[in-house]
Amino acid sequence: MIVRPTRRDVLRYGSTAALAAFPAPVIAQAWPNKPIKIIVTYPAGGLTDVFARAYGEYVGQKVGQPVVVENKTGAAGAIGAEMVKSAPADGYTLMFTNSTTMVQNKVLFKKLPYDPDKDFALVAWFNTGHLPTIINKDVPAKTIPEFAAWARDRKVSLATYGTGSYAHVVAEQLNRHYGLKMEAVHYRGEALMWQDVASGAVQGASGSYASASAVLQSGAGRPIAVPTMERMKKLPDVPTFYEQGLTEKAFQVRGWVGCCAPAGTPEEIVQKLSDLMVEGGKTERIQKIIDTFGIDEAARDRVFFKKILDEEGPVLIEVVKSLNIEPQ
Repeated sequence: MIVRPTRRDVLRYGSTAALAAFPAPVIAQAWPNKPIKIIVTYPAGGLTDVFARAYGEYVGQKVGQPVVVENKTGAAGAIGAEMVKSAPADGYTLMFTNSTTMVQNKVLFKKLPYDPDKDFALVAWFNTGHLPTIINKDVPAKTIPEFAAWARDRKVSLATYGTGSYAHVVAEQLNRHYGLKMEAVHYRGEALMWQDVASGAVQGASGSYASASAVLQSGAGRPIAVPTMERMKKLPDVPTFYEQGLTEKAFQVRGWVGCCAPAGTPEEIVQKLSDLMVEGGKTERIQKIIDTFGIDEAARDRVFFKKILDEEGPVLIEVVKSLNIEPQ
């Protein structure tokens, strides 16, 4: 990949021939000299979008260039991922997506238009915190067992933010655990999903505390369980699935958002972006955001992102495979 010299560089060194002999770090100093674009693979209103805009704003302030966020949704993140894969590897296109795009899609699609393992340079990882399961206020249940008993003889729908998403895994695993036939209704993101939970169009859903906060604050929804082995600080009275007798791995996974660049993006630019994301997570503004949304940690660097993919990715894939979802 060639980063073109600025006019100032040409004037300083006299010729483009001289520029060809510059060491890579000198040329990379020209970045960025134009706006940076962030492709978000899910709709506005969800936590992936919230993080893209908050961290993107910080990056823009630090590098002195606008950061433009575009939502390119559909196919469980595959549409946006293909766009980023095909973009020039010059540090001017980033992707904010989630584990579905980077992990679950490997087994949800017969053929993907991108390779999650080869087409992207990892930039930063963002914990999305606990993903509580919330039911409509009119459902007479306060725990998972009570909800299952109520759902047994009824037509019940649980919303998800995409096929193979954590919300989908929860719906299918609850069916298996209790022998139910609840229908998983798939949306293109969390915003519309939670609107339908609030209205009663669907009876419940699982997703980020951030996106569900309006439903909880208005009293339109009631949390009945949280995943992982520890209770959520923002919902201390809500027991975990494990505490309620559901010990399957599906109820212990954690959600996350990831930032990536096209494969081949210069190492120094990827590292700079990774450092900026981590710095941004320490700012008062982003600390307030993650506290409000019930998240215990801010951005982690690209090394940690790879560790998560290496260690937790295979576990998540096995969970999805166990659901016997027919690849699309």
